[in-house]
Amino acid sequence: MPLSMPTQTPSSDPTLQGAPLCAAPDPAPRAPALTVPTGGCDCHAHICGPADQYAYSPDRIYTPPDALLPAYRSMLSMLNLTRGVLVQPSVYGSDNTVLMAALQAGGDAFRGVAVIDDTMDADALQAMHAAGVRGVRVNIVDRKTGKGELPMDEVRALADRIAPLGWHLELLMHVDAFPDLATSLGDLPVQLVFGHLGYMAPGARVDTPAFQGLLELMARGRAWVKLTGPYRISTGSMPYPDVQPLAEALLRAAPDRVVWGSDWPHVMVKRDMPNDGDLLDLLQTWAPDAALRRRVLVDNPSALYDFPPLP
Repeated sequence: MPLSMPTQTPSSDPTLQGAPLCAAPDPAPRAPALTVPTGGCDCHAHICGPADQYAYSPDRIYTPPDALLPAYRSMLSMLNLTRGVLVQPSVYGSDNTVLMAALQAGGDAFRGVAVIDDTMDADALQAMHAAGVRGVRVNIVDRKTGKGELPMDEVRALADRIAPLGWHLELLMHVDAFPDLATSLGDLPVQLVFGHLGYMAPGARVDTPAFQGLLELMARGRAWVKLTGPYRISTGSMPYPDVQPLAEALLRAAPDRVVWGSDWPHVMVKRDMPNDGDLLDLLQTWAPDAALRRRVLVDNPSALYDFPPLP
């Protein structure tokens, strides 16, 4: 079934509605020092814009710069990565037009994580699946209302809707705010994916109850974690040494359930803009073993996102 694209109106002034314009990503990503295995995947990025063609949600809390597919592909090439996972940014709400267009242009090298609402029927979800969507995102961080609240009835209903498709549920939430995580989410009928190493508060420790609950979910085969956005949870600068214990604990708990992502174009960064090559090179510290890095960059993404076999 062909995917229907809703019509959008031009974006309004990006400085309006309390949604300030974000800084642009580093325009000159450098090649990583580590050797990237064939089929390496960036498991978390956003395509945004062009702003004069696609309207942002009036409920957004930030306005990204144009971050278009050609620029993203150029960054992937510099990092020697050949696959990417595009995640619906909060600025578009549940209008997945830009995401779907990027997936159609990217083909089998790309997968997507969408945001859906009650207006999308089974045929629409099947069309998304055909386009490469393999998960649905619930973001309780980047929102004006209900910020930090996890509506469990809605989450369970959403999990029931996507389970027949084999999709996962990606949660952008501050894990440390939910110490009963393993109990409240452990019986959902879908796999769970957590961004930004659990998005703990800056300086959080491995031994906190919520992080231990996350490790338990992973060890039980219920959850995956993205090694993304260390600059969002660190109290320091590159190489973010206080994040290393968290990354290492995740890799120890379930090495087959950890993936890496750039978080390009790094929206809402409130400190120095990271270089994507430097971010990828953090894996050399967090995962010194080349075989483990291959799991994180190739094998685990292939399993989680249902990529076709490598040629």
